[in-house]
Order: sequence, then C-alpha cells, then structure tokens
Amino acid sequence: MSLDHAATKPHERLAAALADEMADVNALIRDRMASEHAPRIPEVTAHLVEAGGKRLRPMMTLAAAKLCGYEGPYHVHLAATVEFIHTATLLHDDVVDESEQRRGRPTANLLWDNTSSVLVGDYLFARSFQLMTETGSLDVLRILSNAAATIAEGEVLQLTAACDLATTEEIYLKVVRGKTAALFSAAMEVGGVIAGKDAAVVKALYDYGDALGVGFQIVDDLLDYAGTDATGKNIGDDFRERKLTLPVIKAIAKADEEERAFWVRTIAKGRQEDGDLETAIALMTKHDTLETTRLEALDWMETAKSALAPLPDHEIKTMLLDLADYVVARVR
Repeated sequence: MSLDHAATKPHERLAAALADEMADVNALIRDRMASEHAPRIPEVTAHLVEAGGKRLRPMMTLAAAKLCGYEGPYHVHLAATVEFIHTATLLHDDVVDESEQRRGRPTANLLWDNTSSVLVGDYLFARSFQLMTETGSLDVLRILSNAAATIAEGEVLQLTAACDLATTEEIYLKVVRGKTAALFSAAMEVGGVIAGKDAAVVKALYDYGDALGVGFQIVDDLLDYAGTDATGKNIGDDFRERKLTLPVIKAIAKADEEERAFWVRTIAKGRQEDGDLETAIALMTKHDTLETTRLEALDWMETAKSALAPLPDHEIKTMLLDLADYVVARVR
C-alpha cells in the first residue's frame, strides 16, 4: 500500500536528522565494497546498495549512538557494518528464494548468476567483520557476530519449516527473531555500547530493535497478500514460494477439512494452479487472519515504543517512536 505523506514523514525526519552521518556511511560503504582484483564485487554490490531502500538498519545504529550522545567516529563504521551484513543476507536470500525482483529491480542473481551473488555476499560478510573490529570493542564484535550467526540460524530454521503445515506461530516467531529482528536489535544495541552507556540503556535499545524487527517482518509478510506492487514486492511471492508466514499459519489453524486440503495441495505438495492465490487470500479474509496479523504487528510496535520509556526525551527518541508507527502504517 503506498504511503501517504503523514506516514512517510517520520522516516524522512529521521533521514534528514542523520543526513550528514549517512553521507559518511555511504562513502565508507563505497570505499569498502571496492575490489582491486575482482570488479564483479563492486558491480553486484552497487546494484543492491545503490538501489534505494530505506536504510533503516544503519540509520538505527546512527540514531542510537546520537540518542546516547556519542561523539566519536565509530558509529559510522558500525552503521556500514550493519548495512553490509544486511546486503549480504539479501544476496543469499534471493538465491535461496529464486527471487527475480528486489526493491522494484531485477535481483543480482538474475542479472549475473547465483554463484556471483553467493560469493559477493560472502565477501560482504568478511568486510563487515573487518569494519567491526576497527572499533576496538570486543562487546561490539560479540553483539554483531552473534547477530550474524542468529540470522543464518533463522534462515536455516525457515528452510526446515518451509512447506510443513505443522509449523506453529511459535516457530514462525523464532524464524522472524532470527532472520530479521536479530539485526534490528544488534543495530540499536551497538549504538549504545559504542557510546559507553550502562546495561539498562543498552537493554532498552536492544528491546526496541527486537520488537521493531519482529513487527517489521510481520508487516512485510502481510504485504505479500495485502499490499500492492508499489511496495516493490511481487504480490503472492511468499505463496508461490510456499512460505508459511503468519497470515497463512493462522488460516491453516482455522481451516476446515476442505480448506486444509487446499493448503496441503498448494503449500505442502506445491501443486498450484491458476486462481489459487486468490483462493488463499479469500480464505485468509474469511478467517480474518490478515486483520489479526495486522493487529499483532501493532502490538509489537507498542512493545517497541514502551521499550524506549527509560531513555531521556530527545528529538531522535521521538523519531524512533514515530518510526514504529510508520512501519505498521504500510498496511493501514
């Protein structure tokens, strides 16, 4: 669903407040994605990094550091690290999912090949570790390396849960916490750590990122059925890829015998026919699972906003609170 001005305003305000720092991040990204011996690396990376996107994750690191009064140089390194980790996972995800579109453009694996996407993703992971070590903080290294491992674990869990109609909401949440929320929470957490804040502040930042990440992914999954092509996604991709996301899991839980046979055929066995996507959406509408999923995302955003309560008033805090509303506004 296209965003109206009121919905985009919080994100634009945050981007404007962090414009100078983000310019430094972008410059560092361009510098570190260069390769003297393998020109394919900057070609593939530039296609994705410079394709746009909201850059939420690196902005969250910059915002957390600024909120905590940090005045050193390393929040820029950490923001670039976060973006490299995110970009690497996108390159790998598109290969695994056999995707053909990302941010409204052809995916790197479609323009080049799967081998290039995987190897360049590996390169970006390696670059991210080089960047994070430059801060000289073992805590930063621990947080971001743990996040990288958790992301991979979440992706593998999603792979094993795929097409299995026994997948529960609990398993779905574990997948989401791994593949999405782990980087959101780490992005916020390292901003507080690099600023030398105490455990309570760092925990508040972590909790905000965790809840925001869960809500963000729930909304993203919801947009696959309730969004439009203007969101940069192909509507129904998750259904065609037989992914068990929250709206589908809720619909399967409420299915009668005939409906369950439909889900077995289309998801478990992968025998999809013309009109099946429309039938799937109709079943989700019948059982109100699109709306209950949206309400669940709203609950996560309220959790995110509550997490920031211990932090002092600051314009950045206000923007982060508004950002939580912005994420859910995509499906209002």
